[in-house]
Amino acid sequence: MQICDMEIFDVLIIGSGPIGMACAIEAKKANLSYVIIEKGALVNSLYNYPVFMTFFSTSQKLEIGGLPFVTINPKPNRNEAVEYYRRVVESFQLDIRLFERVEEVKKITDNNFEVATSKQNYGAKNVIVATGFYDVPLMMNVPGEDLPKVTHYYKDPHLYAFQNVLVVGANNSGVDAALETYRKGANVTMLIRGSELGPHVKYWVRPDMQNRIKEGSIKAYFNSELIGISEKEVELKTPEGKVTLPNDFVIAMTGYQPDFNMLRKFGIELPESSCPAYNEETMETNIKGLYLAGVVCGGMDTHKLFIENSRVHAKMIIENIMIRKDIV
Repeated sequence: MQICDMEIFDVLIIGSGPIGMACAIEAKKANLSYVIIEKGALVNSLYNYPVFMTFFSTSQKLEIGGLPFVTINPKPNRNEAVEYYRRVVESFQLDIRLFERVEEVKKITDNNFEVATSKQNYGAKNVIVATGFYDVPLMMNVPGEDLPKVTHYYKDPHLYAFQNVLVVGANNSGVDAALETYRKGANVTMLIRGSELGPHVKYWVRPDMQNRIKEGSIKAYFNSELIGISEKEVELKTPEGKVTLPNDFVIAMTGYQPDFNMLRKFGIELPESSCPAYNEETMETNIKGLYLAGVVCGGMDTHKLFIENSRVHAKMIIENIMIRKDIV
């Protein structure tokens, strides 16, 4: 439906990741009009993952809409996942508006929202926020963090061949970056706040990393922190005192968080725990008709929700919308 040049949808979904797509598929099955608005490329977060990343989950656990995810590998990689979700869009002919940023979600009546984007305005009876947590990196807040040689998003190891690289972080992203750049000839140093590798490091990768550290191929500073970055060096605070190392690149795999400012702007309550307020049975927030889906629901606890255990959010939300629609 279209009124005064503004398209009106039963459901408007923010985010074209796997969970946003799952919501669209369920809406389509329920004969609800819908649209997905995405600020970047299709499955933008997955697109920005490291090129050679391998998922922890099997392909079956990443499937949505009942469409088989076929791979010859025990665990699918990033490139296979990006292609799979592109095929999902083709198979279900999903309506997705790419490279269009949502700027405002405003409740205009009890049963209607106005959604302003970088390109136009939409009307929606219900809005689903499925934006994940990969948008905002956790900053280190050290001098020199704004230098061009510092990145919070690692993609391809070739850039770092034969360079002095400092990898900050001891979870999957940090371990993968350290191993991949080391195997492209980089001189890699790992900086780890704790006394050991992160507890969530993939079980088939952990021994590899431990052996590289043990043999000295990758130098690791445990119980240490980064205190300064300059054009040619980094300064570390270690249990043995300050250490200065020659450095060409810093890969800061310090983690990410949902766009809390965006959620607050939409009017969603954020308690001190930074976990958005929502009904766990319906996924509805404190604002009627405004829902959360996927890993964004976990707030700062980014190890709580994944694709495989949040796919169910799509059915929960659409079922609640349909119950309310039938009542009305």
